[in-house]
Amino acid sequence: MGLEPKAAVFDAYGTLFDVAGALRHVAEGDPGASWAADWQGLARLWRQKQLEITWLRAAAGRHSDFATVTADALDWTLARAGLSEPDLRELLLELYAALPAYPEARAAVEALRAKGLTCAILTNATPGMIAGLLDASGFAPLFDAVLTVEEAGVYKPHPSVYALATARFGVLPEEVLFVSANAWDAAGAAGFGFRTAWINREGAPPDPLWARPNWTLPSLDTLPELI
Repeated sequence: MGLEPKAAVFDAYGTLFDVAGALRHVAEGDPGASWAADWQGLARLWRQKQLEITWLRAAAGRHSDFATVTADALDWTLARAGLSEPDLRELLLELYAALPAYPEARAAVEALRAKGLTCAILTNATPGMIAGLLDASGFAPLFDAVLTVEEAGVYKPHPSVYALATARFGVLPEEVLFVSANAWDAAGAAGFGFRTAWINREGAPPDPLWARPNWTLPSLDTLPELI
């Protein structure tokens, strides 16, 4: 029997949009740069530090917005790599504001909308960050609501963040299909009671956390088949 949710709620970074896109773009444009051969390692380091800062701030009750966290994580990554190039820093932050979408993302969201689902984004980003990203990609018309952690004052996976979706749509947790490529986010959403699809593009093992997603998919391509 297929899932019959009322709403589909998507994470943004890493799920719909490729967080490695900024470093990839610069490396491809300047392949002779000293760091270009290891751009993937730098991208992973930036992303990991970004997430670590959100978790630590959430645990300590010391919230700072995602734009600040992203810049702080980049500064740490560049320092760790021994790179002190202000122009590189500014270019990467500019490109981060317009990350590329995964090729199958638009079709997946459109397919769920065609099945009658309300579609939303639930993101760590600031309202300005996610609005700019959706406008740059042309994705803004695909979503009925855009929810950010700034409404809760704490980062995912705090339960109050996931509660933004149930409050916004007046639905029960089990009436939400939550979609994330971040294992820890999928676990947090599953623990809240959402029906959760983890987009596991790297074939990683699930995080050993308090809950696990209902489905694990290799990409967004097959997501509409759950409905």
